[in-house]
Amino acid sequence: MFFLRKSTLERLPVSMTGVRMGERALQLGIDDPSLVAAIAAKVGLSGHAVVVVRDEHEAARARSAAEKAGALVDVQVRQDARLPFEGASFDVIVLHAHGQHRPSRDPAAVAALQEAYRVLRPGGRLVIVEGGSKHGALAFLRARPALPDSADVVGSLGAAGFRAVRVLAEHEGYRFSEGLK
Repeated sequence: MFFLRKSTLERLPVSMTGVRMGERALQLGIDDPSLVAAIAAKVGLSGHAVVVVRDEHEAARARSAAEKAGALVDVQVRQDARLPFEGASFDVIVLHAHGQHRPSRDPAAVAALQEAYRVLRPGGRLVIVEGGSKHGALAFLRARPALPDSADVVGSLGAAGFRAVRVLAEHEGYRFSEGLK
């Protein structure tokens, strides 16, 4: 009954973020709580995983998913774009972009990305995970809206000061974009 065994392969979004054990990882926003937990688990006990969300409802979802995955994660609620961390505090930042939380060239969105740039260490990277399909039978019943033009994401990262900005891939309904500090 090999087909009933759980796969040892990582989910595509976890692999595409490039998060490694021992890193200091910051996640901004929450779309799929299990993805937030999987990235936090990847960092492991030797690293530090932080998730910043907008309200207590999202915080509860992140904590519950982390508990189910057996991951340690520091969940913080912030209403504004200012991040409560010192400069160069993180090796990698993963921005879970969904709905109205997608990066754009809007001045407020660029200011939020500049704040992420501030807390990222030199040589660190910001990875934006957009979209994604639902799991199971619901994936066929509820289609996600089409992803916006990638030029908006690339432009907003460049405007925030990131270099080597590029779209890494579009696969399984996800788009992965990256910018380096």
